[in-house]
Amino acid sequence: MTNNGKGSPLKWVPTVYFAMGLPYVALSLVSVLMLKDMKIDDTRIAFWTSLIVLPWSLKPFFSLVMELFGTKKKYVVITEIVSAIMFGLIAFALPMSNFFVITIALMGVIALSGSTHDIAGDGIYLDELNKSQQSKFAGWQGAFYNLAKVLANGGLVFLAGWLSHSMGLVNSWRVIMLICGGILLLVALYHIRVLPTGKIPERADTFEQKMEGLKEVIRSFFQKKYIFIYLLFIVLYRFAEGLAMKIAPMFLKSEVVKGGLGLSNEQYGLVYGTFGTIAFIVGSILAGYYISNFGLRKVLFSLVCIFNIPFVVYLVFAIFQPHNMNLIATGIVFEYFGYGFGFVGLMLFMMQQVAPGKFQMAHYAFANSIMNLGVMIPGMISGYLSDTFGYKNFFIIVMIATIPAIMMAWLVPFTYPDPKKEEK
Repeated sequence: MTNNGKGSPLKWVPTVYFAMGLPYVALSLVSVLMLKDMKIDDTRIAFWTSLIVLPWSLKPFFSLVMELFGTKKKYVVITEIVSAIMFGLIAFALPMSNFFVITIALMGVIALSGSTHDIAGDGIYLDELNKSQQSKFAGWQGAFYNLAKVLANGGLVFLAGWLSHSMGLVNSWRVIMLICGGILLLVALYHIRVLPTGKIPERADTFEQKMEGLKEVIRSFFQKKYIFIYLLFIVLYRFAEGLAMKIAPMFLKSEVVKGGLGLSNEQYGLVYGTFGTIAFIVGSILAGYYISNFGLRKVLFSLVCIFNIPFVVYLVFAIFQPHNMNLIATGIVFEYFGYGFGFVGLMLFMMQQVAPGKFQMAHYAFANSIMNLGVMIPGMISGYLSDTFGYKNFFIIVMIATIPAIMMAWLVPFTYPDPKKEEK
């Protein structure tokens, strides 16, 4: 552990993880609403906003190059500045006739920059903090990552709707993009002063040697017991979510005559972006206690059900198209609570059944990458399905997609016993 004279980790841990969350949420969620307001069809929105998050699935490979050149602090600061500039350019591009192509290209740069930022930020966290401190400040990680989600998908979407009444939709979204860029630029300037450097890269190994090491890590990963069953389970666990996550926001905002609920940006930002995210956090916290009390193997089936079944809320909404905001808010909070509660089960499954072994951190990263790909691919086709079949039939497809994961939860084998049982 190093300290570089930077003082308490609280000076930089919250801001680093806030800066991780903001670009990802802006690209994967907020951009969906912005493009919907700009009259882009669901098929293109879902495909491109799913595809541009691909760099977050390639982080294990990016890290090889980053270990050879530069310090982690430089990567963090530079990527924050790059992302800030890209958000500013998106604001400049929105009024143009060909804004969609330009915006997607700029978002692609933000995705590359943001995924690089995440690797470097996690690297500094691991370099600077010992095991005890890593556990101590883990709560700050999650809190500020989710704070970015509340701000972006809640507060900024609400602000976009409020501003649109006085300056129009295009200009209101230009302001939101400028705010995102401004926040990241301020954070970068702050990190120049307070962020530790992290370990200086060791240049003992060449790139070719590191590639050989990577091949060994990959080879050992696919030699693990039950690995292909585990990977199938990981993909199926979130497959229905991958279909629903892009369409649900567009469904909530779509006009009633087109099968949606017709929510304004203000209503969406308050209910889905704010209350929903809070419910997700509460569900995640309670799930940790639930799993620690009973053990993952005993509760895995219930976790898969709690994660997947609440997507039925959107099917019910699509059938009845309620106007009562209290009812809509209750349904969204229910779905998000189940999402947060069940998601913890998948993360622990990857930690306890996929990752253990000689290359534990690398294998967990690979499992994460495959999990993200498993969400990205159904997301890419979700817009086509919703445009082709309509929202009601689309959400029937989503519910059918939950069945394989629920069935497999009964059958998936465990290589390692629950930590809870080992303690007895």
